[in-house]
Amino acid sequence: MKKYTDTGKKDTRSGFGAGLYEAGKADNRIVALTADLKGSLKMDAFANEFPERFFQCGIAEANMAGAAAGLAITGKIPFIGSFAEFVTGRIYDQIRQEIAYGKTNVKIASSHAGITLGEDGATHQTMEDIALMRALPDMVVINPCDYNQTKAATIAAAKYDGPVYLRFGRPSVPNFTEEDKPFVIGKADVMTEGKDVTIIATGHMVWEALQAAEILESEGICAEVINVATIKPLDEKTIIASAIKTKAVVVAEEHNMAGGLGELVAGVLAATVPTPMGFINGKDLFGQTGTPAELLKAYGLDAANIADAARKVLARK
Repeated sequence: MKKYTDTGKKDTRSGFGAGLYEAGKADNRIVALTADLKGSLKMDAFANEFPERFFQCGIAEANMAGAAAGLAITGKIPFIGSFAEFVTGRIYDQIRQEIAYGKTNVKIASSHAGITLGEDGATHQTMEDIALMRALPDMVVINPCDYNQTKAATIAAAKYDGPVYLRFGRPSVPNFTEEDKPFVIGKADVMTEGKDVTIIATGHMVWEALQAAEILESEGICAEVINVATIKPLDEKTIIASAIKTKAVVVAEEHNMAGGLGELVAGVLAATVPTPMGFINGKDLFGQTGTPAELLKAYGLDAANIADAARKVLARK
């Protein structure tokens, strides 16, 4: 089985900041807006280098979305940035009416997603954002797994003509994907090839899935791990091919079951190759206060639980 090495823990929001800066250097149409969270979104490098293209909107997310839509209509490529809870739930109407409905070329950058925001608690955490964004027609939904992939995904989002939801997090997590590998929107990555069970993961759960595969390997179980960074449009071809091969699938995500990647994959497989499945997710719960590590353990979002789900689904083959 192919092994991956953590080259040094980094937060994925810093990958966004680096990608935004690189995209901004390459294209002067790119502008950035934030709702009083420049530091949290790691927009400092862009703001310092291109002050005339950076707009601090204050704690007024709805106005920020409207301003971004207006800028896009004039030919700019706006990135709007805030916490995932605020930039989806708080301004869903503005995103629907002013960005998604007109296929406006706005990129929605959401940091501090999932429960790994940690100590800020349930009001600032969100486990429903992917469901909200998935439901909007023509909205691309991207959830990269580490710093390198987040940087590459941000650059790819800047080049894509249309609305994009880009999700990333606050905590430092393993950085293990190839540096400067171009990100292809709509393409899943087969991280390890296997024959017994498929583990599909997104975001922070990809590293946990790889660790679970190593646990299973020690037991003689050969797991295929697929990194689904683009949730919409979904790479159905890669998922179906893997399910046909292994005949058992587990989906792991830092998001609630409702409207998440697990339900999406289940729908695809039910319509093509009905397959025994297991799910690792936030179930039907709000977040709570704790460190990221404590919360991931409390919600069962770790390698041990992924491996256990794989064993259970194998027993149903």
